[in-house]
Amino acid sequence: MTKNLPKLVVLDYGSGNLRSAQRALERVGADVEVTADPSAAMAADGLVVPGVGAFEACMTGLRKIGGEKIIADRLDVGRPVLGVCVGMQILFARGVEFGVETTGCGQWPGAVVRLDAPVIPHMGWNVVDAPSDSVLFRGMDADTRFYFVHSYAAQQWEGNPDALLTWASHAVPFLAAVEDGPLSATQFHPEKSGDAGAQLLSNWVGALS
Repeated sequence: MTKNLPKLVVLDYGSGNLRSAQRALERVGADVEVTADPSAAMAADGLVVPGVGAFEACMTGLRKIGGEKIIADRLDVGRPVLGVCVGMQILFARGVEFGVETTGCGQWPGAVVRLDAPVIPHMGWNVVDAPSDSVLFRGMDADTRFYFVHSYAAQQWEGNPDALLTWASHAVPFLAAVEDGPLSATQFHPEKSGDAGAQLLSNWVGALS
């Protein structure tokens, strides 16, 4: 008897590497739909919120489809959500780019701000410092590298003290991933991170309830 694959939705709000995220998730054994439909997004076993580009543009696109409410409604009933890159950033209360402050989804307090680094953007492969009880990074060595491309990040944590925080550094420390109950997120791109990214996505999909 064939095991039913977990059903995932990659939220289509006009931002993000939607098809590459879909393919990466399908490769680790998920049934994946790319859609903006709220009913499908609510019914899925897991919701993935991608994002590339500017915080403000992503929030504008998200609001057009009621994405904030979709995320909030899922989390209210304990349904898993995974944010990726700017899809992680918009989960915070606000983003500050070029002196302009934009309100985010507010699932986590705090701001996403520019990295104070001599070379921007932070682009390429980097190690991360994950907690030993992390689900996302289970089975990975400390020297495992992930692919980043960003100029902004959350650099402080003001949220749930029980959340599992993974840090990385590009001149300054920043949050590379957060695991907070049903809400998880990565600043790097798992779908561009080769075998390491595939392992992370497999860990997330395998933990879906």
